[in-house]
Amino acid sequence: MATIRIPPVLRPSVGGSLVDEHSETQDQIFGADGDLNRYVNVYLNDEDVRVLDGLDTPVGEGDVLVILPAMAGGR
Repeated sequence: MATIRIPPVLRPSVGGSLVDEHSETQDQIFGADGDLNRYVNVYLNDEDVRVLDGLDTPVGEGDVLVILPAMAGGR
């Protein structure tokens, strides 16, 4: 089974699950066009899925998927 790591900022919204069970995360993870929100990075085994097959990147049993919202702001 693959491991999915959800960052602390998203954990309260998902309770350990993802968009299918917690639709309130839809706008946090995906843009209006259905692609990944530009402020969210998804890594499969430390490789950005945007340089792989994007949302169509296959995830295998031993893989680790990490969802990281980008941090911005400051002075």
